Amino acid sequence: MALYRIHFTWKEKEVSLRARELDMTHPYFVSVGDFVFPKAGSLIIDPSEDSLRRAFGNDKHIMIPFQSVSLIEELNEDSEQSDTAAKIKPFQLVEQDEDRDDEQDDDDPS
Repeated sequence: MALYRIHFTWKEKEVSLRARELDMTHPYFVSVGDFVFPKAGSLIIDPSEDSLRRAFGNDKHIMIPFQSVSLIEELNEDSEQSDTAAKIKPFQLVEQDEDRDDEQDDDDPS
């Protein structure tokens, strides 16, 4: 199934919205529907994603004027998931060597 990422200007800001339905048959508007938002309940909240969810989360579809659309990408849904997974990096603890702590204590004149 295709997934679309629509980049457009809204409230003088450049935003991108993901959706599964796209209709460009209207002469002045792009009709976008079946929105795809990141799963809720994540520990990290992206304020831009959150504002888009609040603005468009309950809408069935929206009509965006052609003049405000800058780019429309068609993606495979699998590539979108792997793209998100590639951005997540594991957190690693770096342990400090005890020998280095001892050396620093020896150099300290106090």
